[in-house]
Amino acid sequence: MSRPFEQQRRESDKAFAAFTLYLNMGAQRSTAAVGKKLGKSEGLIERWCAKHDWKTRVQAFSAHLAVVEREAIEALAREKAIDWHKLHEEQKISEWKARTRAVRLANILMDRMEANENKCGTAEGIARLLEILHKLGRSATGMPSEVKEVRGELKATLEIEWEMALKKAYPVAAPRPNAVDVEIVKVENEPAALPASKETK
Repeated sequence: MSRPFEQQRRESDKAFAAFTLYLNMGAQRSTAAVGKKLGKSEGLIERWCAKHDWKTRVQAFSAHLAVVEREAIEALAREKAIDWHKLHEEQKISEWKARTRAVRLANILMDRMEANENKCGTAEGIARLLEILHKLGRSATGMPSEVKEVRGELKATLEIEWEMALKKAYPVAAPRPNAVDVEIVKVENEPAALPASKETK
């Protein structure tokens, strides 16, 4: 079954050629312009336009073009995504190979240092190299290079849970109403009682 903007079953070649011209005129299309271009009367072009429903067929063609353009854009986006994926994989492989070679070098340096410290680099330099290798290896395998934020969140969560557990195990008793705190004070060297007065009888 033909699509609406293709030549229809009972449409003559001349009528279809006129429709094709009308379709390709774009937003400025008109039956008068088609008749003038083909040397036909505008009345004939109007009859063909009504009989073969040119306006509906133009709308169908516009919708078809929109679908084709969208599919082309999606295909291009998929192609670019595949290219980026390949580049990422190549970058990871390259980083991993560089990391592997550097690890071998670090092992050689550490062996030489153990044998003779004067014929090799410093321990700080090797430590720095190992740190770079660590980050390079994590980058090549798609792992995050830093875990500080995760540890911080975990620490905060554990502190809150630990505090709640302590409160549950050792609840703090609420003070009783109208309670008075009394402190017992031990008095040393309490003075002797005063003698009774002679005048008292």
